[in-house]
Amino acid sequence: MKLLFVNACVSQRGEHSRTKALADAFLETFCAGHPEAEIETVTPAALLALRPFDAEMVRERDALSGVGAFEAPLFDLARQFRGADRIVVAAPFWDLTFPSALRVYIEYICANGIAYHYDATGCHGDCRAEKLVYLTSGGDVERAESLGVLYWRQLAAMFGIGTFAHVFAGGLDLNPARTPALLEEAKTLARQAAEMF
Repeated sequence: MKLLFVNACVSQRGEHSRTKALADAFLETFCAGHPEAEIETVTPAALLALRPFDAEMVRERDALSGVGAFEAPLFDLARQFRGADRIVVAAPFWDLTFPSALRVYIEYICANGIAYHYDATGCHGDCRAEKLVYLTSGGDVERAESLGVLYWRQLAAMFGIGTFAHVFAGGLDLNPARTPALLEEAKTLARQAAEMF
């Protein structure tokens, strides 16, 4: 089994990233239950190095897609994403969604003809993964309309990934005295989610 970990924990806290702590709790539990799993990681540095798509890149992508040249380097991330059996995305709650580096990554994986395709009946997902979990943390509390969660839920559906789960470690900045306890509660939820993953 191949698990893809998209580590978008580009927090100003560095090694003390609360989202990364959440992801570590999830991954430790998952790996304990699946010692055979191969983990591939997309690092924060790799995400930050991605160039946002401009008009020329879109034309190049469309031209390559048009001739079925899906082995081109431009599609490396999309092929990696499509080939994973399980996907873990971790990103802090920033500006109502997530860091822009993760949005740029989404531009690379949203490759028509790799991660999904269209026909006369609409969009059909082509990813192998059965499950995707989105892990996030923020100073404010989770709301029903939390956009990062909604965004990844819809992406999972578009990619044909049948099971979506998320853990939101929220309210971490509302009362600093409560922050450690709230983070531990969220890590417990992450471990529970990993047991079902």
